[in-house]
Amino acid sequence: MDLGGAGGRRAALIGALREAVRSGRLAPGTRLPPYRSLAADLGIARNTVADAYAELVAEGWLTSRQGSGTRVADRVAAPSPGPVRPATPPPLPYDLVQGKPDPGAFPRAAWLAAARHALTEAPHEAFGIGDPQGRTELRHALAEYLARVRGVRTAADRIVICSGAAHALRLLARVLGGGAAGPWAVEEYGLPFHRGLLTEAGVATVPVAVDGNGARTAEIPRHARAVLLTPAHQFPTGGPLHPERRAGVLEWARVSGGLVVEDDYDGEFRYDRRPVGAVQGLDPDRTVLLGSVSKSLSPALRIGWMCLPAGLVDRVVAAKGVREPHTSATEQLTLAGFLASGAYDRHVRRMRQRHRARRDRLAAVLAERVPAVRVTGIAAGLHAVVELPAGTERAAVAAAARHGVAVEALAGYRHPEAGGRPHQDGLVVGYATPPERVYGPALDALCAGLGEALGDVSGSTSGRAALSPPPAGPSS
Repeated sequence: MDLGGAGGRRAALIGALREAVRSGRLAPGTRLPPYRSLAADLGIARNTVADAYAELVAEGWLTSRQGSGTRVADRVAAPSPGPVRPATPPPLPYDLVQGKPDPGAFPRAAWLAAARHALTEAPHEAFGIGDPQGRTELRHALAEYLARVRGVRTAADRIVICSGAAHALRLLARVLGGGAAGPWAVEEYGLPFHRGLLTEAGVATVPVAVDGNGARTAEIPRHARAVLLTPAHQFPTGGPLHPERRAGVLEWARVSGGLVVEDDYDGEFRYDRRPVGAVQGLDPDRTVLLGSVSKSLSPALRIGWMCLPAGLVDRVVAAKGVREPHTSATEQLTLAGFLASGAYDRHVRRMRQRHRARRDRLAAVLAERVPAVRVTGIAAGLHAVVELPAGTERAAVAAAARHGVAVEALAGYRHPEAGGRPHQDGLVVGYATPPERVYGPALDALCAGLGEALGDVSGSTSGRAALSPPPAGPSS
């Protein structure tokens, strides 16, 4: 027993005995050595041991009775072992899972300059409880930026700041109601996490088929309360929503009274042309636009927004609550300055060039080394779908993992109730996360895993029609 602690030998002995009882090494009812014996064994004064025992008796850890000595109290129970958690496997060396920007690409110097300016100029009231709708400085900056870059028609008083798309969906589900209010239509391929949030809120979801022109909006049920879409870049299959289908979903909203919820998750990252404007700009009174900086800057900032129809603003703010526990006011002020100064535009331009180069490299390497697969969808976003020959999806994921690559199967994003057309085997490959020095080895390992999984099917084109753009106009 080490009694050399900074608090003295008495305190060290008390701490050691207390921990022995707490951990169960001294079981209830165990008789402790007499003062004289323990003092001799430890080479300390007898009074030190006596004082330590007396302190622990007073605290209830020990009991002391004449003729029975000092024992561990019966009511001091050893902690139960609790459930055994399965060991978490170590992460694979090459992370090609979608949805995560490279943490090393965060613009630290520019963000620090914006943060210093924000703190210097912040009014005193910014350090109080705050407005649950969000800082007015950020809402004004977003209204200007979104109008300029995404064609959004909104104003600062119609924007609510939240902590990301998940937070926004929770709030909308609470406001719009579940159960008798009607289901939400969702794209047959999408984030299971988002569908799960709606389910937790009591909202049923109905899948709408997807093809190379985006969601088949003519199939949205008339009785749906809302439809959740990714029009700029269908997630994860990669097609933009065709103009006729954009018009179609707004017509559905006008006729049915439903709401279009537009997840603009990576609308800024289009590489083959200027980004297509948001659907919200066509009808701001029937559309909610969701956005965040999770893909463009970092998910760690926990800053997102909703551009709402005027009639929903007060209801969403009320659902959010009086206090704002989710997004720091100083981070909001920093982002407002980051947007207003042009630093955000410069960062997005840099990342657009980087992501485009990475996507091009992925497509070129796979075309050369694994000709049985191909990269599909428009040149946009932080991920691409790699189409596989039919029946090879699971084998491809497993083989990639054996070569150290974390990558996901396209099937994992399909709505469990989606039927009709057969599923297209594929991988959802995120190319934004690895540092530059790791990206080349990651592609080498991916090619090795695909080569192992596909064997000699290099000439197969089986199953490619499902997600490929149709040759003519959109079908419904």
